[in-house]
Amino acid sequence: MNDSSQIIGYKPGNTFIYKINTTAKMLFFILVTVACMISYDTKFLVAISIFSLVLFKISDIKWKQISFVMKFIVVFSLLNLLVVFLFDPSYGARLYGSKTVIFGFLTWEELFYLFNLALKYFCTVPLALLFLLTTNPSQFASSLNSLGVSYRISYAVSLALRYIPDVQNDFNNIKISQQARGIDLSSKGNLITRIKKNVQLILPLIFSSLERIEKVSTAMELRRFGSRKKRTWYSYKPFKRNDYLVLGLAVLIVLITISLFWVNNGRFYNPFV
Repeated sequence: MNDSSQIIGYKPGNTFIYKINTTAKMLFFILVTVACMISYDTKFLVAISIFSLVLFKISDIKWKQISFVMKFIVVFSLLNLLVVFLFDPSYGARLYGSKTVIFGFLTWEELFYLFNLALKYFCTVPLALLFLLTTNPSQFASSLNSLGVSYRISYAVSLALRYIPDVQNDFNNIKISQQARGIDLSSKGNLITRIKKNVQLILPLIFSSLERIEKVSTAMELRRFGSRKKRTWYSYKPFKRNDYLVLGLAVLIVLITISLFWVNNGRFYNPFV
């Protein structure tokens, strides 16, 4: 039987993160993410990583909801770090202006640079998942529209977010039906064989998704969607005190990032000086 608790998507909750205005939440996510991508100050990245994990913890999101995507992100991150090292193992030494060899081509400077890259994942990935899992798609669309994005694009983004759980459900249903026909897709089978068989499930998933898109497009055309220049939103929420505090915190983090440019004489914190 399909376990809906493992589906990645919005589910209503009662914690304060769910109650924050979606526009404020989105601006916070964008500003903090940009700040983390720009800065290479290790202390700042560690602080934001801890802050992101704390927010994730108090949001009351269950680990089984995100276990699969987190494992995928961890594997992808490790592969990315490995590729960065293999392409230019001496970049850290050139970046920090010193070279302390551990063994072979590996230096402490390169390890420190790769550690900062890994911290960026810990800063941004929890925030991205938090935003996705605690944001009502309709409220997200209204927030995009309030920021000047066309309501047609906003509505398309809302539909995409709504279909993420549906696509996952369809994939799981197709997978279960194939297992019922005797095709072993469980973790007991060979990894390469499982990958090949799971790839084969993509084709029926694409066809079912295209059929759903066609139905929705036809329904929207019959209701003359897009015939007017503007529209109203039932799900729009006005700003409250906590929303302004969230925006203020995001601006503060950006200001801290800018100030670190003067402290570190650039983007990079260099402990090897």
